[in-house]
Amino acid sequence: MNPSPLGTEEVLAMVQDVVARLVTPRFGRLGDGDVASKRRPGDLVTVADREAEVELTRLLRAAHPGGVLVVGEEAVSADPRLLGGLDTAEHAFTVDPVDGTRHFVAGSPDHATMLAELRRGEVVRSWIWQPQHGRAYVAERGAGAWCDGTRLSPGRRRPAGRAPRPTGTCCGVDYPRLASGEADVAAYLKQKPWDHLPGGLLLAEAGGSVRRWGPLLVARRGRGG
Repeated sequence: MNPSPLGTEEVLAMVQDVVARLVTPRFGRLGDGDVASKRRPGDLVTVADREAEVELTRLLRAAHPGGVLVVGEEAVSADPRLLGGLDTAEHAFTVDPVDGTRHFVAGSPDHATMLAELRRGEVVRSWIWQPQHGRAYVAERGAGAWCDGTRLSPGRRRPAGRAPRPTGTCCGVDYPRLASGEADVAAYLKQKPWDHLPGGLLLAEAGGSVRRWGPLLVARRGRGG
């Protein structure tokens, strides 16, 4: 496996810079022409989603001149055939420029930007940046899961007397809550790779699991909850 020219902190800094330039300035300031619906009712996209994905895609490709597949949510919305090579590509990234777009549009801080890096279909690193909460989550296969430089312990227990926080906000918020021991379980019908690959690695490295249960994808925090 050839090492990526970008270190984990370099990718995080890149994500944070793009979000600071193209996403956060639109938070709470979206105009009437800045929000549109995609193919499904209620499935929104904003100018921030589109511009941030284009910029992240450009930067990732520029950093890997030998070739890398970048699969972004908005690009796939325009051309679903782009998903075809994700499982077999030698090197690939998924990009979710604004996870939780409905919350972003509504002015909720519960949104995130997420990336996952894959080698031959296996997720090897992931990044989740929650700009309004100021929290960064990174994970590396076999090396652990981290929040702002603090390792998330496998099987981490929720502090005594503290009730679990609800999930169902968006994957960029749900998975960090599970990995941090703040929530117990989340279940999803929508199973797009850019939604679940970043948080799935984070949760696995923190001792949790993601499994299919009938039509659902079920994510659980570590044992002992």
